[in-house]
Amino acid sequence: MPMDSFYSLALGYALGSIPFGLILTSLSGAGDLRSIGSGNIGATNVLRTGRKGIAAATLLLDLAKALAAVLIARHFWPGHEALAALGAILGHCFPVWLKFKGGKGVASMMGVSLALAWPIGLAYAVTWLGLLAITRISSLAGMTAAVVAPIAAWWLGHADYVPVLAAIAVLVLVLHRANIQRLLAGTEPKVGSKA
Repeated sequence: MPMDSFYSLALGYALGSIPFGLILTSLSGAGDLRSIGSGNIGATNVLRTGRKGIAAATLLLDLAKALAAVLIARHFWPGHEALAALGAILGHCFPVWLKFKGGKGVASMMGVSLALAWPIGLAYAVTWLGLLAITRISSLAGMTAAVVAPIAAWWLGHADYVPVLAAIAVLVLVLHRANIQRLLAGTEPKVGSKA
């Protein structure tokens, strides 16, 4: 692997692996996020602590760390930013600091989509936030947005980003397999529900 590719991937992983949800809930006195709700470190599970502000901050920071990874890689190692995007998602979903048990990549994927090409990020955001507003089912909105990203990349003329976005979308779907089962069974909780 060329060194620029390695640096981009490593940078992405390092930034992506920062567990903001866990850090913020711990600092706010909400306890260990891994023992709450689904045990996931993402914003949706942070919301289950009842701390809406902390959940919003987690979402924005998980988005920002992935966006930053891509932009930094593009500056120092142009042409290798797709690897930084992949690294950021892998770091978020499989952080070495938490025994490789992290989040599901939805907010971070929005960050890399925006950084790779803002129209792709816009398509992602409209899909994710729009479907979330309509259905109030976080997993459905996130998975749909993940699938839309590589399609939008192809449609908008960014074919070079399709492979990495497609790979990330597959990972997001795999990590949501339990959610998919609940969706099929009609038992997936909505945002704000007590479930």
